[in-house]
Amino acid sequence: MPSSLHNRVVDAVGTPIVDGRMPAGTVMLADHIALDQGVSRSVVREAVRVLAAMGLVESIKRVGIRVRPQSGWNAFDPTLIRWRLAGPERGAQLRSLTELRASVEPMAAELAAAHCPQAMSGELMTVAAQMRTVGRSGDLERFLTLDIHFHRLVLHGSGNEMFAKLDEVIAAVLSGRTGLGLMPEKPHETALQWHVDVADAVQGGHPVQARESMELIMRRTIAEVEDSWDDTPRLFFSAAE
Repeated sequence: MPSSLHNRVVDAVGTPIVDGRMPAGTVMLADHIALDQGVSRSVVREAVRVLAAMGLVESIKRVGIRVRPQSGWNAFDPTLIRWRLAGPERGAQLRSLTELRASVEPMAAELAAAHCPQAMSGELMTVAAQMRTVGRSGDLERFLTLDIHFHRLVLHGSGNEMFAKLDEVIAAVLSGRTGLGLMPEKPHETALQWHVDVADAVQGGHPVQARESMELIMRRTIAEVEDSWDDTPRLFFSAAE
């Protein structure tokens, strides 16, 4: 099965669900999707499996493929995050991800300073130095690659496997922020230095300093992007099972 066909069907069905054009309760038929997209039913079945894993749809025998309410979506799926960042829920998604980062990454930095293997902390220091050089040059594409790698190293360096599993989520929001033009033309010198400070504290085994430096990064990040979610209502789902 050509992956391009599979990905196209996933995007074609998933995007209108996420942006609200196909609300919860909408029922689709596999035959209609296959005809509309010009693909075989096997391609549609595989695409539906992917969408079901995201929590977007459910297949109901003798009914069809039904769109699920947002409360059932897998909010941590990187593809779902990408769709939300590109749609009308951009502000809500960016706010949720930024608040998640601000909660998790300072603790991850603290843990990394206490537990990170030497080879990983050395790599973190190298990446931080490269970020400062590339950031000053204004090459945002290369800077994004380094920034994603830096934060991935911090998460993995914490030794907390659940933090580590957030690496693709963090990568999605970093990519989305750059793609949406929410990064300054050149990263601020202070922010570049804070990344170096985090790496230095991790390598030197100073948990408090690592946490504090990461908190500074997160606070500046919030200040730079919070205008994008002004007046965006928060999402509240029922806590009942």
